[in-house]
Amino acid sequence: MRIYAVADIHGRKNRVSSILDTVSNLKPDVLVFAGDVNSLFNTSNTMSYFSNTHLPVLVVRGNTDSKKIANFSPVSSNISFLHFSEIVINGFSFTGVSGTIPVPFSSRIQFREKQTTEKLEPLVRKDTILIAHPPPFGTLDKVLGKFHAGCKSLREIVTRRQPQLLICGHIHEMPGSAFLGKTLVVNCSIGMKGKGALLELNIDRPPVVEMV
Repeated sequence: MRIYAVADIHGRKNRVSSILDTVSNLKPDVLVFAGDVNSLFNTSNTMSYFSNTHLPVLVVRGNTDSKKIANFSPVSSNISFLHFSEIVINGFSFTGVSGTIPVPFSSRIQFREKQTTEKLEPLVRKDTILIAHPPPFGTLDKVLGKFHAGCKSLREIVTRRQPQLLICGHIHEMPGSAFLGKTLVVNCSIGMKGKGALLELNIDRPPVVEMV
């Protein structure tokens, strides 16, 4: 299965056009938005551009996305907002958690991190593809090349549960992939000059990632 993953669109039409062109060229099986679909002060219906892509679209909210984004999205069977929920596509299990609160030197998914951890962790298994907006603390999360700004509770979940894949964004300067234990972490941010990540998944082989 081919997954095309992006984050940090911030409602910019040139980025929307780039994503649509990439979908047309790469023909993925699933399109993933790992947060910050809209800008902080723009609640435009960005997701409406992807309602006719004829492939599953999985979304989690980031720190610039209002909870209303799901309400603004068209009634479309191909768009799913994941938040403490699970969806299975072609035999692969996706789980997501929405939200990010940027605070100095780390990010939090919610202010009540303990409750977040307790609710999310049972959904994460070894075969899970986990989608969140922030990266885990210490992995693909350096701001200005100096300061770690990832999420500590997300790191704890990944360390304990070791899902096969974590798709994230948020830190614009750090698109790429790295392992945290046995988990492949992919920061698919397009906030700088990137176009996201293409992931090839097979049941009997480790994921392969290409930054596009």
